[in-house]
Formats: sequence, structure tokens, C-alpha cells
Amino acid sequence: MLIAVTGGTGFVGRHVVDALRQRGHRTRVLVRDPDRTPFQPSDAIEAVSGSLANPAALRDLTRSADVVIHLVGIIVERGPHTFESVHVDGTRAVLAAAAEAGCRRFIHMSALGARDEAGATPYHRTKRRAELLVLDSGLTAAVFRPSLVNGPGNVPIRMLARLHRLLPAIPIFGDGSYPMQPVWVDDLALAFALAAERDASGLFELGGPAVVTYLEFVRAIGRATGHPRPLLGVPLPLARAAAAACDLLGHLAPLTSDQLQMLVEGNATPQNALEDVFGIKPLGFEEGLRRFLQKPNPGT
Repeated sequence: MLIAVTGGTGFVGRHVVDALRQRGHRTRVLVRDPDRTPFQPSDAIEAVSGSLANPAALRDLTRSADVVIHLVGIIVERGPHTFESVHVDGTRAVLAAAAEAGCRRFIHMSALGARDEAGATPYHRTKRRAELLVLDSGLTAAVFRPSLVNGPGNVPIRMLARLHRLLPAIPIFGDGSYPMQPVWVDDLALAFALAAERDASGLFELGGPAVVTYLEFVRAIGRATGHPRPLLGVPLPLARAAAAACDLLGHLAPLTSDQLQMLVEGNATPQNALEDVFGIKPLGFEEGLRRFLQKPNPGT
């Protein structure tokens, strides 16, 4: 099967492309710079140069493809790359190319918490609007809403691991009770591959095997690094004020007001399709952390 992938050079995308290759599928991946891709073009992996704003590139990407997997998304706006232009306009453009090419399935990555309502962050509002475009497109479609994705490409986890190695104590926003359900990146990638092979359609929420609080999340990262630290509570009003100040830094901000809001809202689901629908036995959060944060034992 030939599967077209957007976002295939990103954190999740690299694992999705690898999962598809391991299962015997050919992939065609949209890339901005073919000379800087994380994989070597081969009979199984073809690179198409371009972006979501390039209709000709999207036609080349989707030509003769059986399935389209759309993974492109941003966490912080940067210049012309706004939530509206990437999540909404970009999804609309990929859908149009997929329909024109006669692709039989469309699989889209959204996020837990996506909703188009007052009080939601622009990230979540545009994610929901993109979901509706996909579900109303007339294509046979599956929309994935993963929780926080655990793996070596997760920037916040890497940052917290560095802080555990450098600081005597780790700041925690508020009481740290916010629920999370981290999903291992290879489990998520396998779910995308299975969705490409099967007829499951609709909206699917995906998480790991257990819900943890943000407090437990940070402590687990400390244990995995081998440098557990005491936690220092930062009152939520003070954290919000600091995040608001960081907003002035734009894409360089270490934490934005919207990111803090999404953290406090929580990121867990009681309807986990990973095992119930796709039959994947999910890897535990701390076991995943150990796979990429734990230092190898010298001499082993």
C-alpha cells in the first residue's frame, strides 16, 4: 500500500514512517528540505519537496496514494505559521489534494482537549476546526486525539530531565494535581499504521495505560534520570504572571500562557482506543522514560 504522510520528519512522524516501513508499506513523505530528512530515500520511502501551502507539492504527494496520514501541527506560532494557517488552512489543503487524488482513507492527528469554544486556547480551537473539516470531508476518515506523547523527541520531557540534572529542586506549578496519560510514541505510531490498514473511522482518543498527575510525571522523570530532586511549589497566580511575561518572547518563550492553561486543564481520557480498538498493549510511562533517559551502566 502507498501511504502519503505530512509531518513525517517530525517527532511522531519519524516513528509513523518507520512503523509503516516495518509493516511493508511504501510511504511518500512531504519534506521542506529533502537534504535534511531523518531517513534515506529508498524504494520504500519517497520524499516530495514542498509545504502545505504548495498545491502542486500536495498533488505530487497524494498522487496514486491509497491513504493519507496528516500529522502536521505546531505548538507555538512563528511568523506566518499561525495556528489558523497550519491547523485549519493546511488541513483543508491536504484534504482537497487527497479528494482530487481519489485516496480511500484519511487519518488525521489532533489532540486531547480539542474544542472550539470560548475559553479554549487557540491551539485547541483550531485543532477542533481541523477535526470537523476532516470528519465532514466525505472521505473515509479517522481522527486521533493523543495525550502527551512520550519519547526521545519530547522537548518538555527532555527539558525537565536536564533540570533534574542541574538544579537542586524542581519548580511545580500550583499543586501539580493535573491529570496526564502519556502515550509511548511507538504505540501511537503503530496505531496510525493499523488505522491505515483497517476500516475504523471516526474520532479516537489515545493514551497510555495509566493516568498520572503532573506531580507524578515530574517525579518519574527524576527517577529515570537517576537524579530525583525535591519539588518546589510555585503558586499558580505567580506561574501565570511569569508565563504572561514569557509570551512577549514569542516562539522563544520557555512557557506560554496557553501552554500553562493546557497543562492545568489536564490531558487524560476515559475512552482509550489504543487497546480497546487497536489491540495495542501500551507501554507504561516510566518504562518508556527509562528507554531514553536512563544512562547506560558502564561496562554493560
